[in-house]
Parts: sequence; C-alpha cells; structure tokens
Amino acid sequence: MAFSVNTNASALSALQNLNLTTSDLERTQTRINTGLEISTAKDNAAIFSIAQQLRADLRGYNAVKQSLDRAVSSTDIALAAAGSISDLLIEMKEKAVAAADLGLDASSRSALAEDFQALRDQVTTIVANAEFNGTNLIDSGTDQIVAITNPNATQTITIAHQNLTLGGGNILITATQTIATATTAAAAVTAIETSFTNVNSVLTKLGAGAKSLESQRVFADKISDTLEVGIGNLVDADLAKESANLQSLQVKQQLGVQALSIANSAPQSILSLFNS
Repeated sequence: MAFSVNTNASALSALQNLNLTTSDLERTQTRINTGLEISTAKDNAAIFSIAQQLRADLRGYNAVKQSLDRAVSSTDIALAAAGSISDLLIEMKEKAVAAADLGLDASSRSALAEDFQALRDQVTTIVANAEFNGTNLIDSGTDQIVAITNPNATQTITIAHQNLTLGGGNILITATQTIATATTAAAAVTAIETSFTNVNSVLTKLGAGAKSLESQRVFADKISDTLEVGIGNLVDADLAKESANLQSLQVKQQLGVQALSIANSAPQSILSLFNS
C-alpha cells in the first residue's frame, strides 16, 4: 500500500466501522429505553403496520368494554327494580285477597286499603329510581340498551325497553287502584295476577339480556388480552438479549475509537522516511 498524507484508507475504514458500531449501539439503547424491538416503521415496515392495526383493534375493544360495562350496569339496576316490583305485587295480592273477603269488618278493610296504597305507590318510586347514566329501562319512556360488541361498532346487543309503570301495559294495577270494597279488591286480585305474570316475563327478558352482556364482556377481556400479547410478540424487545448486546457494542465502540486513533497516527510514520 502506498503511503499518502492526503488519503488515509485505514482511518476511513476504521471510521466506517466505528460509525456502524455507534449506530448499532444507539439502536440497542433505544430498544432498552422503549422496551420495543420495533418502535417505528423504519425498524420493520411490515411488522410495524401489523402491530399498528392490532393496536387500533385493542383500543376499539377498550371502547367495547366501556359500552358493555354501561349496559350491564343499566340492566342490573332494571333487574333489581323489576325484582322488587315482583315482590311488591306478591304483598299487594295478599292484601287484595284479604280485602275481598265479604265478611271483613270496615276497620280491617280500611287498614288493608292503606297498606295496599302504600305498596302501590312504592312501585312508582322504584320505577323512577331505576336509572343509570340517564337510562331507565322500565319507566314510561323508550330507552333501550344498544351495546357495541366489536371494535368496528358493526355488531351490537340490544335490550328492549320494558314499561313497568302503574297502568303502563305490563302492570295492570293503576295509580288510583284501591281495595276499599270487596268488589274492587277482587278486581285488584285479577289485575295483580296478570301483572305478576307480565313482570316475571320482563325479568326473564332482562335476565337473558344481562347474561349475554356479561358473557360478551368476559369475551372482550379475553380478546383484549390476546391482542396485547400478540402485539408484544411482534414488537417487544428481548431485554436480556439487548443488555448483552449493549455490553458487547460498548466494548466494540471503545476498540473502534482506539483503532481510529491508530489509523490516524499512521501517516506520521512517513516523516521517518525524510529523517537524515
């Protein structure tokens, strides 16, 4: 090899190798800092694109779980209220049957009528309070549950509104129903029996809907966990391996600096050729 003070091929080669080592060291340090082997499309465009799509699906399932949580809460409150109304109807039937007795004295009938009225009014109170996040499934309105079940919001679970207000259709007892006489008490018994059947049907529908929501919520959790693990498998760095690489690259960098220093000093040996 010819000696030249204008071009130091050894130094250029040493510098290139040092730059490569420094680049590898920076990449390894980034992986350790972020915990990711693939943090940008520059690292691996195909894998990064797949991981981004999976991240989008994961975020979508987070929204799905929130929707299902709200739906479960609204349905649970409606179920609890409907169950309480069913219990009230049982008590109301007891009072009405007793009041239908023709041989009952006026004082006892009056007491039964007051108890019946108190139970009747409780139904209205329960219905009014059966609300969650602005949704009431059993009042006289039209609220219904429409919970999304997939990250594209193209699939839903719907739970229809059920009117459990007094005189609202499912409950034949009206807001002015009394058992003040044997005749009205007998009529109340008939209305209560039909109402009781209707309320039990409502409980069945709400219960089935709540079960579907809870099952879908569990499934959404499993899907989210699977997606998260899948993303990790694609892009997460092996920190034990990266730690070993870091040690190796740091040593290589130090050796590269020394090699460059030696290569840079080589042209000085030319001076010895001109010593007399």
